[in-house]
Amino acid sequence: MDDIFACKLLIIDDEPELRRMVTEILRREGFMRIISAADCKEARRLFASEKPDGVILDVSLPDGDGFSLMREFRAASAVPVLFLSARDEDENRLLGLGLGADDYITKPFLPRELTLRLRAVLSRAYFPVVLKQNKKPVFRLGETEIDLNSGSVTTKKDQLMLTAKEFALLEKLYENRGNIVTGDSLCRAAWGNDLYGYENTLMVHIRRLREKIEPEPSSPRYLLTVRGLGYKLTGAEGK
Repeated sequence: MDDIFACKLLIIDDEPELRRMVTEILRREGFMRIISAADCKEARRLFASEKPDGVILDVSLPDGDGFSLMREFRAASAVPVLFLSARDEDENRLLGLGLGADDYITKPFLPRELTLRLRAVLSRAYFPVVLKQNKKPVFRLGETEIDLNSGSVTTKKDQLMLTAKEFALLEKLYENRGNIVTGDSLCRAAWGNDLYGYENTLMVHIRRLREKIEPEPSSPRYLLTVRGLGYKLTGAEGK
Protein backbone atom coordinates (compact mmCIF):
# COMPACT_ATOMS: atom_id res chain seq x y z
CA MET A 1 0.00 0.00 0.00
CA ASP A 2 1.12 3.52 -0.81
CA ASP A 3 2.56 5.00 2.42
CA ILE A 4 0.45 8.10 1.97
CA PHE A 5 -2.66 6.14 2.98
CA ALA A 6 -1.21 5.70 6.48
CA CYS A 7 -1.84 9.40 7.12
CA LYS A 8 -4.48 10.21 9.72
CA LEU A 9 -6.93 12.85 8.49
CA LEU A 10 -9.15 15.24 10.48
CA ILE A 11 -12.27 16.57 8.71
CA ILE A 12 -13.79 19.70 10.28
CA ASP A 13 -17.21 20.72 8.98
CA ASP A 14 -20.55 21.46 10.65
CA GLU A 15 -22.57 19.59 7.99
CA PRO A 16 -22.98 15.90 8.97
CA GLU A 17 -23.84 14.86 5.42
CA LEU A 18 -20.73 16.50 4.00
CA ARG A 19 -18.50 14.89 6.66
CA ARG A 20 -20.02 11.51 5.81
CA MET A 21 -19.61 12.07 2.06
CA VAL A 22 -15.98 13.21 2.32
CA THR A 23 -15.18 10.27 4.62
CA GLU A 24 -16.65 7.83 2.09
CA ILE A 25 -14.76 9.46 -0.79
CA LEU A 26 -11.47 9.21 1.07
CA ARG A 27 -12.05 5.64 2.20
CA ARG A 28 -12.80 4.56 -1.36
CA GLU A 29 -9.48 6.13 -2.33
CA GLY A 30 -7.66 4.13 0.39
CA PHE A 31 -7.51 6.43 3.41
CA MET A 32 -8.71 4.48 6.44
CA ARG A 33 -7.60 6.65 9.37
CA ILE A 34 -10.24 9.38 9.34
CA ILE A 35 -11.69 11.34 12.26
CA SER A 36 -14.10 14.28 12.14
CA ALA A 37 -15.37 17.25 14.13
CA ALA A 38 -18.44 19.47 13.75
CA ASP A 39 -17.12 22.58 15.52
CA CYS A 40 -13.99 24.34 16.76
CA LYS A 41 -14.20 22.94 20.28
CA GLU A 42 -14.24 19.32 19.12
CA ALA A 43 -11.63 20.06 16.46
CA ARG A 44 -9.23 21.44 19.07
CA ARG A 45 -9.71 18.39 21.28
CA LEU A 46 -9.11 15.93 18.44
CA PHE A 47 -6.19 17.91 17.06
CA ALA A 48 -4.45 17.78 20.44
CA SER A 49 -5.27 14.16 21.28
CA GLU A 50 -5.08 12.48 17.85
CA LYS A 51 -2.28 14.52 16.21
CA PRO A 52 -3.62 14.22 12.64
CA ASP A 53 -1.29 14.21 9.66
CA GLY A 54 -3.63 16.31 7.54
CA VAL A 55 -6.66 18.57 8.08
CA ILE A 56 -9.62 19.26 5.77
CA LEU A 57 -11.16 22.44 7.15
CA ASP A 58 -14.34 24.45 6.49
CA VAL A 59 -14.27 28.22 6.96
CA SER A 60 -17.73 28.67 8.51
CA LEU A 61 -18.13 26.85 11.81
CA PRO A 62 -20.83 27.29 14.49
CA ASP A 63 -18.49 28.43 17.27
CA GLY A 64 -15.79 30.22 15.29
CA ASP A 65 -14.16 30.25 11.87
CA GLY A 66 -11.65 28.09 10.07
CA PHE A 67 -9.17 30.91 9.59
CA SER A 68 -8.78 31.46 13.34
CA LEU A 69 -8.65 27.73 13.93
CA MET A 70 -5.90 27.34 11.38
CA ARG A 71 -3.85 30.04 13.11
CA GLU A 72 -4.06 27.96 16.29
CA PHE A 73 -3.04 24.79 14.45
CA ARG A 74 -0.12 26.53 12.76
CA ALA A 75 1.16 27.81 16.10
CA ALA A 76 1.45 24.22 17.30
CA SER A 77 2.21 22.20 14.18
CA ALA A 78 3.20 22.28 10.51
CA VAL A 79 0.36 19.87 9.68
CA PRO A 80 -0.91 20.29 6.09
CA VAL A 81 -4.29 22.05 5.87
CA LEU A 82 -6.69 21.96 2.92
CA PHE A 83 -9.65 24.35 3.09
CA LEU A 84 -12.93 22.98 1.74
CA SER A 85 -15.37 25.87 1.81
CA ALA A 86 -18.48 27.33 0.23
CA ARG A 87 -16.79 30.73 0.42
CA ASP A 88 -15.42 31.14 -3.09
CA GLU A 89 -14.58 34.85 -3.01
CA ASP A 90 -11.02 35.65 -3.98
CA GLU A 91 -10.32 37.41 -0.67
CA ASN A 92 -11.25 34.29 1.31
CA ARG A 93 -9.12 32.06 -0.88
CA LEU A 94 -6.17 34.45 -0.63
CA LEU A 95 -6.62 34.81 3.15
CA GLY A 96 -6.57 31.02 3.62
CA LEU A 97 -3.51 30.58 1.44
CA GLY A 98 -1.85 33.61 3.03
CA LEU A 99 -2.24 32.02 6.46
CA GLY A 100 -0.27 29.04 5.20
CA ALA A 101 -2.98 26.69 3.95
CA ASP A 102 -1.65 24.14 1.49
CA ASP A 103 -4.69 24.31 -0.78
CA TYR A 104 -8.20 25.80 -1.00
CA ILE A 105 -11.11 24.01 -2.70
CA THR A 106 -14.60 25.47 -3.02
CA LYS A 107 -17.91 23.63 -2.70
CA PRO A 108 -19.39 22.02 -4.70
CA PHE A 109 -16.34 19.98 -5.70
CA LEU A 110 -15.49 16.93 -7.78
CA PRO A 111 -14.58 13.91 -5.61
CA ARG A 112 -11.61 13.08 -7.83
CA GLU A 113 -10.32 16.64 -7.59
CA LEU A 114 -10.45 16.48 -3.79
CA THR A 115 -8.51 13.21 -3.60
CA LEU A 116 -5.90 14.27 -6.17
CA ARG A 117 -5.26 17.61 -4.49
CA LEU A 118 -5.20 16.04 -1.03
CA ARG A 119 -2.66 13.44 -2.16
CA ALA A 120 -0.52 16.20 -3.67
CA VAL A 121 -0.61 18.18 -0.42
CA LEU A 122 0.32 15.16 1.70
CA SER A 123 3.07 14.09 -0.69
CA ARG A 124 4.70 17.51 -0.58
CA ALA A 125 4.54 17.60 3.20
CA TYR A 126 5.69 14.10 4.09
CA PHE A 127 7.24 12.12 1.28
CA PRO A 128 9.37 14.15 -1.18
CA VAL A 129 12.59 13.28 0.65
CA VAL A 130 11.64 9.72 1.49
CA LEU A 131 10.57 8.69 -2.00
CA LYS A 132 13.84 9.79 -3.58
CA GLN A 133 15.95 7.57 -1.38
CA ASN A 134 16.93 3.92 -1.42
CA LYS A 135 16.53 1.57 1.53
CA LYS A 136 16.61 3.43 4.83
CA PRO A 137 17.09 2.29 8.44
CA VAL A 138 14.38 1.02 10.75
CA PHE A 139 15.29 1.50 14.41
CA ARG A 140 13.82 1.70 17.90
CA LEU A 141 13.94 4.28 20.65
CA GLY A 142 12.70 2.35 23.65
CA GLU A 143 9.26 1.02 22.70
CA THR A 144 8.90 3.37 19.73
CA GLU A 145 9.78 2.18 16.21
CA ILE A 146 10.96 4.65 13.55
CA ASP A 147 10.89 3.60 9.90
CA LEU A 148 12.81 6.04 7.72
CA ASN A 149 11.54 4.28 4.58
CA SER A 150 7.95 5.31 5.19
CA GLY A 151 8.69 8.29 7.43
CA SER A 152 6.56 6.78 10.19
CA VAL A 153 6.82 6.64 13.98
CA THR A 154 4.95 3.75 15.62
CA THR A 155 4.24 3.96 19.34
CA LYS A 156 2.25 1.61 21.57
CA LYS A 157 -0.82 3.76 20.96
CA ASP A 158 -0.57 5.16 17.44
CA GLN A 159 1.30 5.64 14.20
CA LEU A 160 2.53 9.15 13.37
CA MET A 161 4.02 10.52 10.17
CA LEU A 162 7.18 12.61 10.03
CA THR A 163 7.07 15.78 7.98
CA ALA A 164 9.80 16.18 5.36
CA LYS A 165 11.77 18.52 7.64
CA GLU A 166 11.40 16.23 10.65
CA PHE A 167 12.55 13.33 8.48
CA ALA A 168 15.66 15.23 7.33
CA LEU A 169 16.57 16.19 10.90
CA LEU A 170 16.02 12.70 12.33
CA GLU A 171 17.95 11.05 9.50
CA LYS A 172 20.92 13.37 10.15
CA LEU A 173 20.77 12.65 13.88
CA TYR A 174 20.55 8.89 13.30
CA GLU A 175 23.50 8.93 10.92
CA ASN A 176 25.52 10.54 13.73
CA ARG A 177 23.82 8.74 16.64
CA GLY A 178 25.70 8.98 19.88
CA ASN A 179 27.57 12.07 18.66
CA ILE A 180 26.79 15.78 18.83
CA VAL A 181 25.33 17.28 15.65
CA THR A 182 25.66 21.05 15.48
CA GLY A 183 22.69 23.29 14.83
CA ASP A 184 24.30 24.44 11.57
CA SER A 185 24.62 20.85 10.35
CA LEU A 186 20.98 20.15 11.14
CA CYS A 187 19.82 23.34 9.44
CA ARG A 188 21.85 22.45 6.38
CA ALA A 189 20.31 18.97 6.29
CA ALA A 190 16.77 20.37 6.42
CA TRP A 191 17.04 23.71 4.58
CA GLY A 192 20.18 23.54 2.48
CA ASN A 193 23.07 25.96 2.56
CA ASP A 194 21.02 29.10 3.27
CA LEU A 195 21.21 28.90 7.06
CA TYR A 196 20.25 32.48 7.93
CA GLY A 197 17.22 32.77 10.17
CA TYR A 198 16.62 29.05 10.74
CA GLU A 199 17.98 28.75 14.30
CA ASN A 200 14.62 29.44 15.97
CA THR A 201 12.81 27.35 13.36
CA LEU A 202 15.13 24.46 14.16
CA MET A 203 14.16 24.65 17.84
CA VAL A 204 10.48 24.47 16.89
CA HIS A 205 11.05 21.42 14.68
CA ILE A 206 13.11 19.70 17.38
CA ARG A 207 10.26 20.26 19.83
CA ARG A 208 7.73 18.79 17.41
CA LEU A 209 10.03 15.86 16.67
CA ARG A 210 10.30 15.13 20.39
CA GLU A 211 6.51 15.10 20.62
CA LYS A 212 6.53 12.19 18.18
CA ILE A 213 9.51 10.11 19.35
CA GLU A 214 9.78 10.79 23.10
CA PRO A 215 7.54 9.21 25.77
CA GLU A 216 7.87 12.44 27.78
CA PRO A 217 8.75 15.28 25.34
CA SER A 218 9.37 17.77 28.15
CA SER A 219 11.96 15.41 29.67
CA PRO A 220 13.67 13.91 26.61
CA ARG A 221 15.57 10.65 26.93
CA TYR A 222 16.70 10.15 23.33
CA LEU A 223 16.90 13.50 21.51
CA LEU A 224 19.12 15.50 23.84
CA THR A 225 20.15 19.14 23.77
CA VAL A 226 23.87 19.74 24.23
CA ARG A 227 23.84 23.33 25.35
CA GLY A 228 25.87 25.66 23.18
CA LEU A 229 26.77 22.90 20.71
CA GLY A 230 23.75 21.18 19.20
CA TYR A 231 21.78 17.96 19.64
CA LYS A 232 22.48 14.26 20.08
CA LEU A 233 20.40 11.12 19.44
CA THR A 234 21.03 8.39 21.98
CA GLY A 235 19.57 4.94 22.66
CA ALA A 236 18.85 4.08 19.02
CA GLU A 237 18.72 0.32 18.43
CA GLY A 238 18.78 -0.97 14.85
CA LYS A 239 16.49 -3.71 13.58
